[in-house]
Amino acid sequence: MFIDSAKIFIKSGKGGDGHVSFRRELFVAAGGPDGGDGGRGGDIIFEVDKGLNTLNDFRHIRKYVAKSGEEGGKKRCHGADGEDLIIKVPEGTVVRDDETGKVITDMSGDNLREVILKGGKGGIGNMHFATATMQVPQYAKPGQPGIEQWVRLELKVIADVGLVGYPNVGKSTILSMISNAKPKIANYHFTTIDPNLGIVDLPGISGFAVADIPGIIEGASEGAGLGFQFLKHIERTKVLIHVVDAASTEGRDPIEDIETINQEIERYNPEVLKRPWVIAANKTDAIYLEDGEEDPVERIRKFYEPKGVKVYRISAATNQGLKEMLYDVSKILDTLDPSPVVFEREYIPQIDAGSTLPYTVEHEEENVFRVEGPRIEKMLGYTNLDSEKGFAFFQRFLKESGILKDLEDAGIQDGDTVKMYGHQFDYYK
Repeated sequence: MFIDSAKIFIKSGKGGDGHVSFRRELFVAAGGPDGGDGGRGGDIIFEVDKGLNTLNDFRHIRKYVAKSGEEGGKKRCHGADGEDLIIKVPEGTVVRDDETGKVITDMSGDNLREVILKGGKGGIGNMHFATATMQVPQYAKPGQPGIEQWVRLELKVIADVGLVGYPNVGKSTILSMISNAKPKIANYHFTTIDPNLGIVDLPGISGFAVADIPGIIEGASEGAGLGFQFLKHIERTKVLIHVVDAASTEGRDPIEDIETINQEIERYNPEVLKRPWVIAANKTDAIYLEDGEEDPVERIRKFYEPKGVKVYRISAATNQGLKEMLYDVSKILDTLDPSPVVFEREYIPQIDAGSTLPYTVEHEEENVFRVEGPRIEKMLGYTNLDSEKGFAFFQRFLKESGILKDLEDAGIQDGDTVKMYGHQFDYYK
C-alpha cells in the first residue's frame, strides 16, 4: 500500500544530570568536589533513504525517542552522550508541525540529513561550583530536558512534469508509452491509486521525470475522494500536462473537464496554476465525426491557444503525437530553474516551542539599537541570512515575535542600525 502521510511523536534525549561527589583518598583530608558533568541528550535526525518510496513504516511505529545522556560520575567522570536517533524517510518527505501545519523541513534536493530536535545539554557537576567562600558545594546542575513534538510527514512526489486529468483519460497509458514506467492500466475509474513515476529519455534532450498524478475529481480540493492526497503531488512539478478525453468516450465535455481540474488546483494551491501547462487531447483514434460536426480537438484549440496554452492531438494507444509534445515540454523545462521545488522552512521547533523565552531591546546609542535573547541567537544560528527566502523568514520571525513593535516603541527610525549577535541590520519600515 502507498502511504503518503503519517503523524508521529518525536522527542530528543534529556541531558544527563551533573553529579555531586567529593574526592575521598587516603591521606587527603579535604579533596574537594569532583562531581562530573552529564552527557548530552541524543538528537532526532531525519535522513533520506533513496531505497524508500512510501511512509508505510510509520503506520506501525509512531513514537520516536532519542536516548538520554548519562549522569556525570565521581572523579570528574563525564557522562556518556545519548545516542542520536536517525529516522529514515523517502526523498521528498515534508516534515510539518502537526498543530500549526508549518514546514519544519523538506527532505529534498541537497537536504539529505537534518537535525530536527537537538538533545538537551548535560548538566555540570559540583566540581565547577567550588569558590574561595564555597569550598564544599552540595549541588550540581541538572541536564536540560529533551524537546518533544508531534509532527506530520507528507510525501510529495518529486517530478519535473505532472500528468493531471480525470480518471480514465489515459494518463497511465501515456506514461507507459513515453517512459520505462509500468503502471497498472485498466478501463475503470481510479485505476491509479499511487502516483507513478517515469523518466523520459529521447534523443537530443535531457531526461526528465514525469509523474502520473492519480485522477482528480470535482471537489478534490475539499477532500472529496482522495482529493488532498492526490493534489499534494502536483506541488513540486514545474510543468503540467492536462490529459483530456477528446473523444468524450464517457460523455463528458473535454473543456469542462479542464476547467474543473483547474478550479480544483486553484482552490488547493493557486501558485501551481502560474506554472506552464499544455493540453494533451488524447483518444483521438476514437473520434468519429458525422458530416458537419466540429473536430473536438480544434474546438479545444480555439478555446485555449488564444490564452497561450498549446494543445496537442495525441493518441496514447497508437503513440501518435507524443514525441512532438515531449520535445516541446523539454524546451519549456530548459527555460526553468533546474533545481527541484523545495518547500521553505516556516517553523523551528527549538525556537517556536519556547515562545515564552525573553528578549531585550536596548537603545544602545544614537541611531543604534541592540536586540538579544535566546530565541534570537538560536534563530540566527539556524537561518541562512544570505538567502532571500531565509532573510524573509527571519524578518517574519521578528514581526511575529513582537520584536519589531518593541523596536518601534523604543523610537527606532528609518536608517537606524540594529545589532544582533555579530550581525548589523539597517532598519526600514
